[in-house]
Amino acid sequence: MEPIPREVVWLVSIVLIEAALIDGRSLRVPNWLTYHFLVGGLIFAFYRGGTPFFLSSLAGACVGLLTLLPLYAIGGMGAGDVKLMAGLGAWIGPWLTAWVFVSSAVVGAVIAVAMVVYSGAIWRHIAMLQTIVEEVLSIRSPTRLSERAAERKPTMLLLPYAIPIAAGSIAYFAGTGLLT
Repeated sequence: MEPIPREVVWLVSIVLIEAALIDGRSLRVPNWLTYHFLVGGLIFAFYRGGTPFFLSSLAGACVGLLTLLPLYAIGGMGAGDVKLMAGLGAWIGPWLTAWVFVSSAVVGAVIAVAMVVYSGAIWRHIAMLQTIVEEVLSIRSPTRLSERAAERKPTMLLLPYAIPIAAGSIAYFAGTGLLT
């Protein structure tokens, strides 16, 4: 498979920044952005290299979807974030998507810890984390876990996850020389 063109990496970065700005303001990533991002990646891949590139793009979308789908299933992630990651995968393929997910998870963890420390309610959040982990280990029903997450949502600090996706992805692109 050929390397991803620099122009594609820049386009993806711009779309991720747009998603992060929207998510930061409204706590949602709109369908008009995620669906066009996904479909655009699939079409571009087919245009660029036919069926092999299309299949790689589709695999990337699946990897992106599967990385965040478990968290969405238990109420810990919004659907827009999952669809954004799938769209990202459609543009960059499965291997880069996996690495970008790792980078985004690290950035998300750092931001989450900073938010908790800044809130000044560290022990309350540690207790809430402990409760969530205990529920995940004991309940095991995604539907029930999602209901519990929805009940807790008004009392939680919410992290617009498009921000870590954008920051982690762009940091990975920059660190690997894909932006130059």
